Amino acid sequence: MTVVRRAIEFLFLRLLRSRLGVALGIAVLVLGVVGAARLVAGPSDPAAGLSNRPIDPITTVHPTTGDDGAISTTTTPSPVTRPGQPTPDLVAERFAAAWLGRPGQTAEDWHDALRPLSTAGLTEKLSGADPAEVPASAVTGEVTLRPRGETFVEATIPLDGGQLRLELLAPDGRWLVDAVDWSRDE
Repeated sequence: MTVVRRAIEFLFLRLLRSRLGVALGIAVLVLGVVGAARLVAGPSDPAAGLSNRPIDPITTVHPTTGDDGAISTTTTPSPVTRPGQPTPDLVAERFAAAWLGRPGQTAEDWHDALRPLSTAGLTEKLSGADPAEVPASAVTGEVTLRPRGETFVEATIPLDGGQLRLELLAPDGRWLVDAVDWSRDE
């Protein structure tokens, strides 16, 4: 019996030391881990298919927030103006006229003309600006509005030699210019 026992031990040890033995050992180990994971995870839903991904997309923003994709299927809400207050196109027109200034106007008068049409942030940014450096002298066309929401509008105004682009905000229904950008015609 010892000879048979020794022969079995020899074959078994020889098998464990061979490549086949190592491969079988790894296979048993992997099957053990997978089996244990399935036991811990519990029964699976047969309707889920091959994946356990959620059926609906994961939403990371509030559902009422606008779509920031390249193509929007929603319509932009119309700008809202408080009763008795000027519309965004009128505010843009008035701001452009004040921004262009008048001949001989002092810097203080120029800033005073812009202040009631500007947000506090823009008024602060323009505090060091000189009206003599405004690169245009006359409006040459109509104000074009691009509504971005109920309280945000972009206005473009053609001037001699370029375009004045304004961003207007109305968080409380009163429209004020918040940003000014100038681009020369080429």
